[in-house]
Amino acid sequence: MDDSLSLRPLTARSVVLSTLLGHHPPALPARALVRVGELFGTAEGTVRTALTRMVAAGDLEQHDGTYRLTDRLAARQARQDDSRAPRTRRWDGGWEIAVVTADRRSAPDRAALRQAMAALRLGELREGCWMRPANLLREPERDRPRVVAEQCALFTGAPEGDPAELAAALWDLDGWAGRARALEAALREDRTADLAGRFTVSAAVLRHLLADPVLPEALLPADWPGEELRRRYEAFDRDFRALLRQHIGI
Repeated sequence: MDDSLSLRPLTARSVVLSTLLGHHPPALPARALVRVGELFGTAEGTVRTALTRMVAAGDLEQHDGTYRLTDRLAARQARQDDSRAPRTRRWDGGWEIAVVTADRRSAPDRAALRQAMAALRLGELREGCWMRPANLLREPERDRPRVVAEQCALFTGAPEGDPAELAAALWDLDGWAGRARALEAALREDRTADLAGRFTVSAAVLRHLLADPVLPEALLPADWPGEELRRRYEAFDRDFRALLRQHIGI
């Protein structure tokens, strides 16, 4: 595996969350989640403690020994699924623009808006000014949450300058592409790796796809690796999920 990836080790919470985010519907019995934890040498007690804490934090619901993502994290699963096959429309040159107009925002309000904008795949041009090309379909996964309506005025428009230069200023496209290529190489290498290694790479790819701005082709650098990463991941994921289901006995 490419050492430059620096894949972070998964905590018990991360293992549980990644497992449920990748499972449809996002619910599994505790015994299955404990079995996944075993792949990483995580003790059963540690996994069960993580489950208890995630229920207390509102991340999970528990019923008769089965743990399910709450609505907030189920919405993240929907965004994750969408990132694997983004739904786009023909781009006519227009941009979505959101300008912060709220006064005296608290730190939690600012953080909530930043999180919402990232989920909507908008980039920040400067403090309080967010935008993106208007090429994504308005699906439930992209409905603007209340925090956006409460803090921003919304516009559509187009830049007078080069839109590709604007896109490059909004997102680190070279950085995203470089990591995407390294992850795509890791997917090839890890087809024969142990389940824990596959799991770690799979989680990293999904996090990376969530950060893809999904720009129109006209605004992308040459040889953009987004679609190749998605294509390779889908083949990888079919094999990986089959092996994981065998391991946890479902």
